[in-house]
Amino acid sequence: MKTNDLPEHSAPIAFTLNGRAVEAAPGETLLKAAQRAGVAVPHLCHQDGLRSPGNCRACVVEIAGERVLAPSCCRSPTPGMVVTTDSPRAAAAQKTVLELLLSDAPDTAALKHDSELVHWAGIAGARAGRFPARPAAERDLSHPAMSVNLDACIQCTRCIRACRETQGNDVLGLAFRGGHAQIVFDQNDPMGASTCVACGECVQACPTGAIAPANGAYAQASQKQVDSVCPFCGVGCQLTYHVSDEKIEHVEGIAGPANEGRLCVKGRFGFDYAHSPERLTRPLIRRADAPKDPQSVMRRDWKTLFREASWDEALDVAANGFKQAMASTTARGRQGPVAGFGSAKGTNEEAYLFQKLIRTAFATHNVDHCTRLCHASSVAALMEGLGSAVVTNPLRDVEHADFVLLIGANPAQNHPVGATWIKNAVKRGMKLVLADPRRTELARHSWKHLGFKAGTDVALLNALLHTIVFEGLTDPAYIEAHTLDFAQLKAHLVDFSPEAMAPVCGIDAATLREVARAYATAKNSMILWGMGISQHTHGTDNARCLIALSLITGQIGRPGTGLHPLRGQNNVQGASDAGLIPMVLPDYQKVSDVHAREKAEHLWNLPPGTLGSEVGLTVVEIIDAAHRREIRAMLIQGENPAMSDPDATHAREALAGLDHLVVQDIFLTETASLADVVLPATAWPEKTGSVTNTDRCVQLGRKAVRAPGEARADAWITEQLARRLGLDWTYGVAADGTATEDAHGGIGAVFEEMRAMMPSIAGLSWARLQREGAVTYPVSSESDPGHPVVFTDGFPTISGRATLVGAHVTPPAEVPDATFPMVLITGRQLEHWHTGSMTRRSGVLDALEPGPVVSLHTTTAQRLGLQAGAVAQVRSRRGTVALPVRLDDAMPLDTAFIPFAYAEAAANLLTNPALDPVGKIAELKYCAVDVRPAVFTQESAPV
Repeated sequence: MKTNDLPEHSAPIAFTLNGRAVEAAPGETLLKAAQRAGVAVPHLCHQDGLRSPGNCRACVVEIAGERVLAPSCCRSPTPGMVVTTDSPRAAAAQKTVLELLLSDAPDTAALKHDSELVHWAGIAGARAGRFPARPAAERDLSHPAMSVNLDACIQCTRCIRACRETQGNDVLGLAFRGGHAQIVFDQNDPMGASTCVACGECVQACPTGAIAPANGAYAQASQKQVDSVCPFCGVGCQLTYHVSDEKIEHVEGIAGPANEGRLCVKGRFGFDYAHSPERLTRPLIRRADAPKDPQSVMRRDWKTLFREASWDEALDVAANGFKQAMASTTARGRQGPVAGFGSAKGTNEEAYLFQKLIRTAFATHNVDHCTRLCHASSVAALMEGLGSAVVTNPLRDVEHADFVLLIGANPAQNHPVGATWIKNAVKRGMKLVLADPRRTELARHSWKHLGFKAGTDVALLNALLHTIVFEGLTDPAYIEAHTLDFAQLKAHLVDFSPEAMAPVCGIDAATLREVARAYATAKNSMILWGMGISQHTHGTDNARCLIALSLITGQIGRPGTGLHPLRGQNNVQGASDAGLIPMVLPDYQKVSDVHAREKAEHLWNLPPGTLGSEVGLTVVEIIDAAHRREIRAMLIQGENPAMSDPDATHAREALAGLDHLVVQDIFLTETASLADVVLPATAWPEKTGSVTNTDRCVQLGRKAVRAPGEARADAWITEQLARRLGLDWTYGVAADGTATEDAHGGIGAVFEEMRAMMPSIAGLSWARLQREGAVTYPVSSESDPGHPVVFTDGFPTISGRATLVGAHVTPPAEVPDATFPMVLITGRQLEHWHTGSMTRRSGVLDALEPGPVVSLHTTTAQRLGLQAGAVAQVRSRRGTVALPVRLDDAMPLDTAFIPFAYAEAAANLLTNPALDPVGKIAELKYCAVDVRPAVFTQESAPV
C-alpha cells in the first residue's frame, strides 16, 4: 500500500498484516486498514458512520504476542504490530461466531436479499444447525412504514446506535438480560405505538432485515439503482432510488454533503406519491358545463370538471387564452393582464425557463413563487444589510459552533436531518438556545428554551442587542472594519433594556442577559431561523435584529458562525437564484438596473428596451389584483395558492374569477380544480435537473422512473408554450424528462444559459455538475472548489461593509380581543409537506398522520370544554374550520396550532393576508381566532 492511499493529514503507522507490510493512519482501526489493503474481514456490529462497539466478535483477528483475539473494528494498530486475520485460530473463531448468529437468525436471507450475515457466513464457510435455534419471536407489524422481525435480530446494536447517536431520537434500546435480551422500542412498546419518528435509520443500519420496510422491498434485489436528491425540504439529502418494474420499491440515503446517508420519514418512505392512481396522465380542458366554484375545490372526479385533450389541443388552448388576455388591454409591466406563479419544488432549469417565459412573452415582471410566503422578509433584510440574501454558512456548520440560537424554526419537524446535526453538536458540548413560543422537540436538547410571547420577536432580540452593546460585549475591531451605522444602532437600542422588554416578550431580564452574554462571548456562535421569524408583518425587522447580532459580535465569516435562514421547500434557494421573483432577474440582479436588463436582453436575443424597469407584483399582490380583475390570466406551475395563500377564500375567489388559468401539476390540486387548462407534469423522480439546497449547494437530481401516461416534464411544457406564444426557443428539452450528458441541447443547454447569466455559478458547467454531482456556490471558475462559508473578508456592497439597521417593536397586524381571544400559529408537520399535494398521496405518510388536528394546551382545552379527539370549531375574521383536538402541553396557553396541509380543514382559510411592508410577506404565523366546541346540525355539518 502506498502512503498516498491513506486518509489525508495522517502520519502513517507501519505494521504487518497477513505477512505484508502495510500502513495505517493514527486512530484508524485494524478493520479499516485491512479493507484498504484489500483484506476482507467478517464484521456485523461495525458500520461506517457508526461507533464500533466490538460486540459481535465476528471480526476478531490474531495479534502476535497477545493471549486473546482482538476485535478489529475497535482496535488500532501500533508500530511494528503483527496481525493475522485468517490464521486457523482467528478463522475458527469467526466461523463459530457466525454459526451462533445463524442459530439466532436463521431466515435473514428471506427478509433481506443482501443479508450481511448470510454474506459473511458464506465466505467463512459457516452453516446453520450446529447450535440450537432460539425460540421464535412474534413479528411486530404495528407500524405503517416498517416491520420488526426479531427472529432475524443478532443484537449487533447498529439500530440502537443509528437511532440514538446518529439521529438523536433515543427510541431504541436493549432490554432484559442474558439470553432474554432483545431490542425494544421505548418501554418495549410496539413500534407503531412508540415515539419512533420513522426516520428509518434503523432500517438502513440493520444487517439482516430484522427491521425492514413494511412493503417487503428488501426481500429481493432491485432491477436498477439511481442516485438523486430528496424532493421535500431544503436540506437536500442525497439518496438512492431502488427501482423495479418502473416503480420505486425503497429508498436509501447516501453520503451527500448535507446528509451523509441520513434521511427522514418523508425522504425514506414518502415516494409512493409518484405512483398514486390520482396522477394526472393526459391534458385536461374545462368542460363548458362546469363553471368554476371557489367554494368547492376539494378532490373530486376530474371528469365532472374537465375533458381529456391531446397535447397539441391543450397547448393551443392554453396559449390562445394568454394571447386574448394580452389583446384585451394595452397595459404592460406591473399593470399587465398576465402573471405567473412558478415552483420551488421543481428544478433550477424549470424555474429559469418559467421566469424567462413570463418576462419575455408577456412583457411583465409579475412572476413569483412560494419564497414570498416563507422567507421574503429574510431576503429583504439580508439584501439591505449584507448586499446578498444567501446563507452565510451551511447548516452542518453547527458541528463547529459553540453556541447556536435557533429561533422561529422547528427543524425536528421541518428539516429533520438538519435537526440530527444540531442534536449531535449538542452532545459534543454546543450550547443550544431554542427561542420559540412552543416547546418543540429540540427543547429537550437545549441549554435554554425561550418560550416568548408570540409576535414579540423584536422585543426579545432588541433586549439581547442592548445587553451586548451596553455591557461592552461587542467586537469593536470588526464593527470598525466591516460595518456601517453602529452609532445609530446603539442610540436606537437605549430604550430596549432586558428589564424594559421582559414584560413585553415574557422572558425574564436575567435570562435575556445570560443568553446575550453566552452568544457574544462564545468562540463561534451561529443563528438559525425559520418562518416563525419571517412570516410576520414585522418579519423584516426580525431578520434585521438577527443580522445585527451577528455583525456587532463579529460572529460571521468563519466556520461555526453566521446566519442561516432555513429554506423550506427543496428548491426555494434555487428558484430564487434563477430569478423567479418579481424584483430581480437571475442571481438577484435588480430589474431596475439597466445593465442587468441589457445583459438579459442580449442573452435572450431580445430587442433593447424589451424588459421593463418596474418591479412586478408579488404573490399576494397578484392574487389581490386578480380579485380586482386587473390580472386576467395566470400560468401556475407546481404551486397550490388555493391552499397556500393567506385568506384562502379570497385567493380561491380570485383564481376562479380569472378569464384564463393554466395549471401545470402532477395532481388535480385545489388550484388545478379552478383551471381552464390542466397540463400533466412529471414528478421529481421522473426527470433530470439541478436543484439548490439551503446550503447553496447545487446538486443533480436524476430520472429514475418513467412518467405515467402522457405526463410531460415541466421544462418541456414551458418550451412548448413559449413557441406557441411567438418565442423562438430551440433548447430541445426532452418531453420525458431525460437529459444528455453534454450541454448541446435540452436541460444541459438551459443550465449553460443560466450560468452565463449568473456569476455565482459561472464556474459550474453542466459537465462538471454531471461529474461531481454537488458543488456549493459561489464558484467562479472550473477550478474553484466552491465556498461553503462566505463574507470572510467583506460584503458584496458598494462600500464592502454591512449596514446595521435598527428595528422598532410593533404589534402584529391583528391581536386577540373579546371576539377572537386566542392566537393561531400555523406551520408544517413531520409527515406532511407544504399543502399536502404530494405527501397526502403517500400511503405511509398519510397513514401516520391521516387527518387535521388543532393542538391546544391541556389547560386551554379544559377551559374551552374540549377533550382530546373532540371536534373544535376554529374561527377567524376570514373563515372557519372544524377539526379534532390534540392535547399538547408544549403549546403556550390560549394558543392554537394548525398544520396547513389538510384541504378538509385548511388553516389558510383563517390566516391574515396583512403584508410586511418591505418583504411583502403575509403574516401567516399570527392571527386572532376563537376556539370552541363544534356544534353539529342534523345534517352532521359543523357550524
